[in-house]
Amino acid sequence: MSNTCEPLLAALKECLLQSDCVRKEGRLPSDCLKHHLDELPEQCQSLRKATFECKRGMLDMRKRFRGNNAGAAAKQIRSQPSSDSADHERT
Repeated sequence: MSNTCEPLLAALKECLLQSDCVRKEGRLPSDCLKHHLDELPEQCQSLRKATFECKRGMLDMRKRFRGNNAGAAAKQIRSQPSSDSADHERT
């Protein structure tokens, strides 16, 4: 069975590794997800929610029949410019 959530997981990992919680404060990505979620950028938070919805959709028989739409969500979230990169470009 192919994992339709892989693009979301990859985007979430990338986002976590680029976040201040991991880079500046030296925490593990798993620690940031569990205990410092409010410190993560909005993009990481939305990717976390989309990943959760994707995994839940794999168990939902209605979505299994219709198809889990995780790939489109990952492309949409990745195409949105992050607010952090916009701030760095201005300076």
